[in-house]
Amino acid sequence: MANFRTWGVFLISLILFIAPLQALAETVIVDTPSLKVRSGPGLSYDVIGSVKQGDQFEILTSQDDWSQIDYKGHKGWIASWLTKSNSAQSINRSAIVQVKNLNVRSSASTSSSLVGQLQQGTMVQVLSIDGSWAEISFKGTTAWVHTDYIQLVTGSTSEQTPKTKPSSFVVQIDALNVRKKPTLDSKRVGVVYRNEVLKVVSISSNWVEVELLNGAKGWVYSYYGVFQDNPATSAPPTSAAASTTVTILYNGTNLRTQPSTSGEVAARVDAGLKLKVVSSVNDWYEVDYKGQKAFVANWVVTTDDVAIDTSSPKTEEKVDRKKGTLNGLDIVIDPGHGGNDRGTTGYYGTDEKGLTLPTAELLASKLEAAGARVTLTRDSDTYVSLRKRVSVSHQVGADAFISVHYDSVDDSSVHGFTTYYQHGFQKELADQIHGALQDRLSLRDRGVRQGNYLVLRENKQHAVLLELGYLSNATEERTVTTAQFRENAAHAIYEGIINFFDAQLK
Repeated sequence: MANFRTWGVFLISLILFIAPLQALAETVIVDTPSLKVRSGPGLSYDVIGSVKQGDQFEILTSQDDWSQIDYKGHKGWIASWLTKSNSAQSINRSAIVQVKNLNVRSSASTSSSLVGQLQQGTMVQVLSIDGSWAEISFKGTTAWVHTDYIQLVTGSTSEQTPKTKPSSFVVQIDALNVRKKPTLDSKRVGVVYRNEVLKVVSISSNWVEVELLNGAKGWVYSYYGVFQDNPATSAPPTSAAASTTVTILYNGTNLRTQPSTSGEVAARVDAGLKLKVVSSVNDWYEVDYKGQKAFVANWVVTTDDVAIDTSSPKTEEKVDRKKGTLNGLDIVIDPGHGGNDRGTTGYYGTDEKGLTLPTAELLASKLEAAGARVTLTRDSDTYVSLRKRVSVSHQVGADAFISVHYDSVDDSSVHGFTTYYQHGFQKELADQIHGALQDRLSLRDRGVRQGNYLVLRENKQHAVLLELGYLSNATEERTVTTAQFRENAAHAIYEGIINFFDAQLK
């Protein structure tokens, strides 16, 4: 009996000890009608299943904007921007404000009173997270900001801003612009790459002055790396530029002596050739070609991490496609903006780039379910040049190219959705998609129009550009940022594409 009592006390103690640990696990709730579960943290990974709105999961680990969950006994990944927190979670983290004039409110609601604003680049201390709201320390008290407009960083505020100047700065993103002055508007003087170790010259607020490998000096945003006390020379830099290769997309591509289309042609190369990248200059890569320096435009190449088949041009496949399906068709979805190109910023601070990708992913899932092969011009928050987007369309021989955007003008009373095309052969696709949007969206119909946009003008495929509402209109911004609007818009675009290809069946 004594042994039984001893074990009983031990088990009760163990339960009491474990319970608080379990309570610390972060759980999320699916916040969209249907969410794909993937084998890895990115849109390029295979789909292993799907979960529905309201499903609740414990987060095993996180990477970038993806969360790993236990899905039917297997580990899977879901997009964290399509989930919401199950409960407030106390944390002690720093965050960087990502938009201009971020509203700070008295409680976690857009209807609560406004207590101030924060400027882009400001670092704040986050005390807790409750759903899509963050509790922050603000002017000696606590207040709330929306998590869509801040970026959490590792460590506390005091950890991110060192009290003494560290020796070096390690880049933590794939490519980071170096600027002449400590401001986003300053001229770019170079690019550094992931894991590159740079000597710290000075620190000013959220900016770090660094010395580049060629001895030049410039400024980088401190959020995109970490400080260390070891000298920059103690660890050999592993510049992504030195290890990255690009693959030529087209036969007869020009390599030039200067980073300009007016530069002298140094050589002509064919599709599939891989070249080592030395550096990048605006929209050009400096590459090593047979031991000589040459430049190639970034819109005629692809990096190794972009899944584009460069082995041969697309050949026509005979597929017995029935109405209501997209079997055998290649569709490119182009989420507008990305990376340092935020697009427009809404009345309440919404970044356009943060809306276009979730809308595109939702549309992609619907098109894939109908049998289409879908390619996204970007699947993360990265910058992709306009010409590169068109190159993707041409490379895969897209049967349809859909560029997704949200609009903005100085007049905040303007509202509604618009569909653009440029060439006559693109108009039918525009008409079909716009007609479906008319049926499903409650916004003002601004019609189908010709638009002299590069992704339409230079595109040889059936291509349209969609402006799905005005972020500059306060009421419309609140509408288009909801999951329900994304669902309606994506489904309407899907229906319009189906209608366009159904009309071509005899």
